[in-house]
Amino acid sequence: MSRVDPAAIAGPIERWFEAARRELPWRSPGRASRRDPYVTLVSELMLQQTQAARVAERLPGFLDRFPSIEALARADEDDVLAAWSGLGYYRRARLLHAAAKAVIDEHDGSMPPDHAALLSIPGIGPYTAGAIASMAFDRPEPAVDGNVMRVLMRVLGLAGRADGRANIARVRELANAVAAAASSPGDAAEGLIELGAVVCSPRSPDCARCPLAEACAAHRDGRQHQVPEPKRRAPKRDLFITGVLCRDGSGRTLVSARARSGLWAGMLEPPTIESADRHATPAELEALKGVRSVRPQHGLEFEHLTTHRRVLFRLHQGAGEATGDVSWMTTEQIEAGALSTPHRRILLDSVLP
Repeated sequence: MSRVDPAAIAGPIERWFEAARRELPWRSPGRASRRDPYVTLVSELMLQQTQAARVAERLPGFLDRFPSIEALARADEDDVLAAWSGLGYYRRARLLHAAAKAVIDEHDGSMPPDHAALLSIPGIGPYTAGAIASMAFDRPEPAVDGNVMRVLMRVLGLAGRADGRANIARVRELANAVAAAASSPGDAAEGLIELGAVVCSPRSPDCARCPLAEACAAHRDGRQHQVPEPKRRAPKRDLFITGVLCRDGSGRTLVSARARSGLWAGMLEPPTIESADRHATPAELEALKGVRSVRPQHGLEFEHLTTHRRVLFRLHQGAGEATGDVSWMTTEQIEAGALSTPHRRILLDSVLP
């Protein structure tokens, strides 16, 4: 393992980031200390498990709908979920909503700059607290995400996986030292993330473009492609989802809401049965609330992959009626509601024979 001068990381990364950073809607045109704390909170939660390009598309619309932390805190949860539709991992939207309420109720409506205070807010863990403290307030706090973990493991020449306790501790030690040595901790923190995203990538690190190449032990030893060791992925579990698409003479669709917990919690869907081992039969579907009849046919079958599941959808046509929490909704009402990506495909884009 290599010993590294933190100033040899902070200075080059700040200069590189100032010259090479991408223009993204959550970034201010000036230095990191000018970043808006609310925009930083929203963007950082969006960026968890979602590609930057997708967040760049969706963030402006979300901020138009909820232009301030007060507006977000006052909003109905279903409206927040609807604005989040298509980004996936909807638990993040609920945590963001809870965070906004906590800032209003417990911090007089202003994001606190202190790392410990940030950690007390729902949905904000060590990385997000470090990101907000450094990027929005230019505090000397590290923001160690997967990109930074990979970059600094390579700089240090660490063996093993990125989730190893000793590696996490060593990287955080260096990240803390880099933050303390930086002239702008926000630029240093964001620069390390940017470097991991566009140069020091998992499979194709571009060492010729890297401002840290001279300080990088993995590059010096020709081991940049082996650091960190790949994580072993657990096999995806199958989930069979069988639904009934019912439309009336006015073009409305019969819709219900999913349970308030679990996968796609609270999202809109047609009457549906889920199983771990098989699709439901037409007879089973006809027992669902609101479904009067099912015309067996497999006009729409597709597969949707989540982090842990392979979801196999099968849709039948049918006839139904509004009853209880099953209701007829127009296209406009569905579009304004909370939809997962596959259910958007089913409820808005599907045309069954």
